[in-house]
Amino acid sequence: MLLRVIVILLGWTALVASDRVYVHPFYLLTYNQSTCDELKKVDAETTKEQTLTPVPIQAKTSPLDEVALKDQLVSYAQTLDAEDKKRSTSVGMLLNLVGFRMYKMLREKATPANGAILLSPVGLFGTLASFYLGSEDPTATKLQAFMGAPEKDQRCTSRLDGQKVLSALKAVQGLLLAQEKKGSSSLLLTTVVGLFTSPNLHLKQSFVQGLAPFASITYSRSLDLTTNPDLAGEKIDRFIKAVTGWPKNTQLTGISLDTTLLFTTYMHFQGAIKGISQLAKPQVFWVNNTTRTSVPMLSGMGIFLYWNDTKNNFSVTQVPFNENAFLLLIKPHNDNLEKIENIAFGQDFSHWMKNLSPRKIHLTLPKLVQESTYDMQSLLSNTKLPGLLGDEAKLSKISDTNLKVGKVMNTVLFELKESQGGQEDLFQSSEVAPLEVKLDSPFLFAVYEKKSRAFYFLSHVTNPLNGV
Repeated sequence: MLLRVIVILLGWTALVASDRVYVHPFYLLTYNQSTCDELKKVDAETTKEQTLTPVPIQAKTSPLDEVALKDQLVSYAQTLDAEDKKRSTSVGMLLNLVGFRMYKMLREKATPANGAILLSPVGLFGTLASFYLGSEDPTATKLQAFMGAPEKDQRCTSRLDGQKVLSALKAVQGLLLAQEKKGSSSLLLTTVVGLFTSPNLHLKQSFVQGLAPFASITYSRSLDLTTNPDLAGEKIDRFIKAVTGWPKNTQLTGISLDTTLLFTTYMHFQGAIKGISQLAKPQVFWVNNTTRTSVPMLSGMGIFLYWNDTKNNFSVTQVPFNENAFLLLIKPHNDNLEKIENIAFGQDFSHWMKNLSPRKIHLTLPKLVQESTYDMQSLLSNTKLPGLLGDEAKLSKISDTNLKVGKVMNTVLFELKESQGGQEDLFQSSEVAPLEVKLDSPFLFAVYEKKSRAFYFLSHVTNPLNGV
């Protein structure tokens, strides 16, 4: 595994160097000496840190305004300086490594009947970084290594600065939206963190406030988690659905009786491609060689970046949401999806991305509403650090009292819609026939941002009408 990580890092460095910008993987994200000196002074003092008790879950809460939260990210992205952007690239590299690794784990666990996968490397990495912010050694050291930035030595300056990491994640999310008009809803990215605690648990203010860069909004709410865990899960689901308005279908179940904290991350993406409209009638989608279904389809024509890998039998079409954000559509030309996934979502991704070139394309693809939910503790059980967020985790920077993390959930809601402006024919006078690209059988997709080089979503679509 270590060798594979080194190979990926070298490949990433080569990709960055090819753009005449060198970004060191770690130094922009670690403590500097002055901060280390300040931390020593704080450790030497015996001050009691301020805490807060989450309000009851039934307390009145205003509905989420995603457009306003998006506008805040757009404004923030406009303030980023050169160092902020370099830091976002460093975090982009690390979260891609975590995302590719987790994607491989999910693919190995996927059942043949439903090989669908949808995950957010940004959400997964943000969750890990949040726990890093709340941890002490040895958990902090293990989390840092798992996040792809192992310590060079025992000095403070080789440690990740959790605030820098989470601020860089805010930059990563802002860059995706940086080219969007304020007040527009054509492209949305919203991250919600929920801290659901037992009534008597006190959370440290510095931890809750420290999550602000990663999360568009953080809800800290208390409820009885132990008397009836299934009812507690229902209350949490109702709360999230009420404040967000999202069409959430998955249910929170399996809460253990000794739980005092549930950490939940919800990421919502909504994107519309300019010039792409919905076809009047549903079209055939082949779930497999013998099973087909009718699904709503989107269609349109444009100049998109494209590459056909004849050696590995797949093609890639890069479709822009804006100047920074892109949808990468990966169409296999045979049934060897596992091999294609290794190439597309692994160490070779930089190779095929450099081969993309402009083509006139008539694109047809399913309209998508996909939802997935994963328990990070369950995912980590398949690694060499199965207890990383479990009972033995040292999380005193989250709370000093009776902390028992029951679940660490990551939920993604992904929506791909038609453009509100309708379909545009930009090539009426062109004599060149467009290349037909039709995604009417299982395919892969990713959402990518070119400034940070971060993959926001990775997905294997088996049936557009089903979730994950």
